[in-house]
Amino acid sequence: MKAPELGSARSDCWEYTLYVPHDPRAIGVARSTLHAVLVQNDLPQLIDTATLLASELLTNAYRHTDGPASLRLRWRHGVLRVGVWDTDPTPPVKAEFGPGLERGRGLLLVKVCADDWGWFLLGEDVFGARGKYVWCELGTPRDPHDWTMAA
Repeated sequence: MKAPELGSARSDCWEYTLYVPHDPRAIGVARSTLHAVLVQNDLPQLIDTATLLASELLTNAYRHTDGPASLRLRWRHGVLRVGVWDTDPTPPVKAEFGPGLERGRGLLLVKVCADDWGWFLLGEDVFGARGKYVWCELGTPRDPHDWTMAA
């Protein structure tokens, strides 16, 4: 069997998980890691959107919890899933805007830029993982000027 060439897609299925401590610098480390993973797997066209969405999800995890988080990247048959686990079981907040009220803007970006997204609660298991997991999927690059795709 021939070894894959560097810089070429190694497989149609792979995943990475990065532990993210509760430290504001960790979000930049996670972005750099995401960038490296996508370059090494020959997916540079997804870097900008995936980085934006991962940053939003990780920033929410940092702002709304005092604990660690994790970033999970999964590529399956042409679809990149970016997921973030955090220790807070509170559901993601819908976007709300008005006088003195602005929240949920990150989730709005996820809805607009991702092909699909969702979340689910995690109960306690043998390893103590609990909280929630918020994910989004990207299959093809989106035109950031075409807002009709979000409808």
